[in-house]
Amino acid sequence: MKKVLLSGIVLLSVFFLFTGCEEQKAEEFKQAKHSAVKSKKEPKATFITIGTGGITGVYYPTGGAIAQIVNKKRDKYKIRCTVESTGGSVFNVNAILSGDLDFGIVQSDRQYQAINGLAEWSNKGYQKDLLSVFSIHPESVTIVAAVDANIKNIKDLKGKRVNIGNPGSGHRQNAIDALAAVGLDYNKDMDAEGIKASESAGLLQDGRIDAFFYTVGHPSGAIKEATAGKREVRFVNVTGIDTLLKEFPYYAKSFIPCKLYPGAKNDSDVDTFGVKATFVTSAKVPDSIVYTITKEVFENFEFFKSLHPAYAVLTKKSMLDGLSAPTYICFVPFLYVLVQSFYT
Repeated sequence: MKKVLLSGIVLLSVFFLFTGCEEQKAEEFKQAKHSAVKSKKEPKATFITIGTGGITGVYYPTGGAIAQIVNKKRDKYKIRCTVESTGGSVFNVNAILSGDLDFGIVQSDRQYQAINGLAEWSNKGYQKDLLSVFSIHPESVTIVAAVDANIKNIKDLKGKRVNIGNPGSGHRQNAIDALAAVGLDYNKDMDAEGIKASESAGLLQDGRIDAFFYTVGHPSGAIKEATAGKREVRFVNVTGIDTLLKEFPYYAKSFIPCKLYPGAKNDSDVDTFGVKATFVTSAKVPDSIVYTITKEVFENFEFFKSLHPAYAVLTKKSMLDGLSAPTYICFVPFLYVLVQSFYT
C-alpha cells in the first residue's frame, strides 16, 4: 500500500512538474513572440548628427531647422536628429568622410574643392564618398571694419589687423582668395589673425582687430553683434575681383543688404561676391535616411523657409544649384518631380 501511495505521489509530482514546465515554455514562447512582433513594429531608433558651424552664424540654426522638421516625425521614421556646432566646412567634410558626422553644411566652394582634390584635399585626392543632398541659402563674403580704421575697400586692409578666420573654415579660404585677387598677401601685407568668426565681433569692439572676414548668410547674429556695439563699423566693398570670378566657377557676384543692419555706417548696399551653403553626406549613409530627410525638408518647404530670414530667397529650384559633388541617384526622380511641381 505504501509503495502504491509513493508511486502515486511521484507520478503526480512528475505530472505537475511537466505541466509547469510546459506552461513556462508556453509563456516564454508567448513573450518571445510578443517581443519579436514588438521589435518588428517598433524598430530601433537611428541617431544621426548634422555638423554645422559657430552658434552665432547661420549654419547652426540651419542644422537645427532641418533637425526640427525630421524630429517631428521621429515616431514614424525612428530617426533622432541632433546638431553639433563645429569649426565649419572643412571640418564637416572631413568628419563626414571619417564617419564622425552623418551630414554637414558646407560652402559650395569647399564641396567643389573636396570632390576635385584641391586646397586642403590636394594630398588626399578626389573625395569620392562625398555626396550632395541639396543647397540652401546664398552666402556673401562679408568684411566688417571699424570706421576709425579708415577701411572702405578691400585694398585698404593693407597694414591692418584683420581676422581672416580659423583654419578649417570656408570663409578663411574666401578671404585668402579675395585678398590675392587684389594683390594682397595675408602673410606679408597685414597682421592676420586665424580666430573663429564667432569671436570676431568682440575682438573688433574691444579694439584688438580693425576688420574681419565672414562668409555668411544675412541677416547674421554675429554681424548684428558687431554692428550694435559702441565702436562704429561699416561694411567694406569687395571690388576688382573679376579675374577671381572667372577663375573659380563656384564664386558669383553678390551684395550685402545694409538695411538689415541699421547700426552699420553705410548709406547703400555693399558689393561683394559669394557662394552657397550646401547640405552634404557620405555614400556610406543609408539611402533611406538621406531620402527621408530630403523628402521632409521639401514637403515642408514653406515651413522651412519661415525658420530663418536668410531663407527668404529660397526656391525649390535654387536648392538644386551649386551642387558640384555627385547627388544620390535615387533622389533625382524625386527632386525632379518637386521642381516640376514648383513650375506648375
